Amino acid sequence: MAVNWSEQFSGCPLVTKELDSPSRIVHVGDIEIGGGEFVVMAGPCSVESERQLFSTAEAVAASGARVLRGGAFKPRTSPYAFQGLGVEGLKLLAKAREETGLAIVTEILSEADVDLVAEYTDIMQVGSRNMENFVLLERVGRCGRPVLLKRGMVATLEDLLGAAECIAANGNLDIVLCERGIRTFGTATRNTFDVAAIPVLKSVTRLPVIFDPSHACGVRSLVPILARAGAVVGSDGMIVEVHPDPDKALSDGDQSLTFVQFAEMMRDLGRYTNLAKPSCCTSEVRSRA
Repeated sequence: MAVNWSEQFSGCPLVTKELDSPSRIVHVGDIEIGGGEFVVMAGPCSVESERQLFSTAEAVAASGARVLRGGAFKPRTSPYAFQGLGVEGLKLLAKAREETGLAIVTEILSEADVDLVAEYTDIMQVGSRNMENFVLLERVGRCGRPVLLKRGMVATLEDLLGAAECIAANGNLDIVLCERGIRTFGTATRNTFDVAAIPVLKSVTRLPVIFDPSHACGVRSLVPILARAGAVVGSDGMIVEVHPDPDKALSDGDQSLTFVQFAEMMRDLGRYTNLAKPSCCTSEVRSRA
C-alpha cells in the first residue's frame, strides 16, 4: 500500500517533493550534500583553544570528514557552563579551514550575529533550541549561506519542515535537515534517535537529510552504532562530535569520540553507506495531488 503524506505536509510547498521535482543538492565549495556522497561533519562541541581545534581538524580530515564542526557561541542550559570563545572561536575556525581545506559549520544563536558569523563560516547551523526562533530563521533565509537546520527536541516532522519553509520563503533553499534525537519518556540515553524520520523526510522533502548520533544518544559508546543505523536508512551524511581528550572537554565530553574511535567508525561505515539506496522509500510515495 502506497503512503501519501501530501495533506500532512501540504503547508510547506517550497521544501516538499513533487513527483517531478528534483532533489536539492547543497553545494559547499566542492562538497555536494545530497549528491550521493555520504558527507561527514566532525569536530568538537565547543572551540576551546587553537591546539584543541587544529589537532581535531587534522584528525577528522585524515579519516575522511569533509566539514569541521565547532561551536564558537554555545547555548547552555546552565548560565555557569562554558559559553564558547565567541569571535575568537570564529577566527580559529577560519584559520583551521585555511590549514586543512575543511569547510566550516558553526551555530548561530541570534539574528544580530548573522552577518558576523557568515563572514567566517560556510554553513550556518540553527540548533534545536532555535528551530522555532522565526526571527532568526527569516534572517538566515537572507544570509547567503547554506543552513543546517536541526530538529527541535520536542518537534514533529511537520514542525521541522515548517521551520525549513520559513527559511526557504525568505530566499534560501540551501537547507540541510538534521535529525538529532527527540525527548521521550526514555532516560537511558540523552534523547531518542528517531531513525524513521530520515527515510520519511527523504521521501517527502526535496532537501538533503543528515543526522547527529552524538546528541541523539549522549553516550560515546553508542555513537558508532547509531551512525550505522543512520547510514543504512539512506541519509546524506552526519554531524558528529570528536575531541582530543573527551574526558576533559568543556562541553559534551560524554558523547564525543576520541580520534581513534572516530577513525574506526569511519572505516566501519563504508560497509553501511554502500547499502544505502539514494531512492530510499520513494517507491512508497506517489501522487501528491
